[in-house]
Amino acid sequence: MYDRLDEVPVYALRQGKVSPTHFNHVQLALKRLGNEIRLPIPRLKHLDLILQKKAWIIVDRVLNDVPVVAWTDFETAGRDNVHEPVLCQIKHYHANAVMIMNRSLDAMEMLLSEKLPEMLPDDVSKVIPFKRKDD
Repeated sequence: MYDRLDEVPVYALRQGKVSPTHFNHVQLALKRLGNEIRLPIPRLKHLDLILQKKAWIIVDRVLNDVPVVAWTDFETAGRDNVHEPVLCQIKHYHANAVMIMNRSLDAMEMLLSEKLPEMLPDDVSKVIPFKRKDD
């Protein structure tokens, strides 16, 4: 479990939000794939995205997993509208963290879309036909 967020000083801290599509997709992936998912970010060769229930962290593999940016403190208490953005804290640990945030979330969405269908059991994806009245 990645827990180094408090060891590194924060460059900038701001309120933010994540799209409901990203948040719901990550929650589903964590339920099916495990409590922590580590994804390499395509075209950003030395960066990985670590997904946990309480935080999403982009880390630099080359620098011993030093955090670059993190989404934390998701405000999910009492959340009953799955179509609305989720408020969170965005912690920047690097001056250029903003430049990779959107690219990383897009890559996450692509990678999770590839992994999740593989995790579905075969019998879940079959449709059961309705019985006809004359049967």
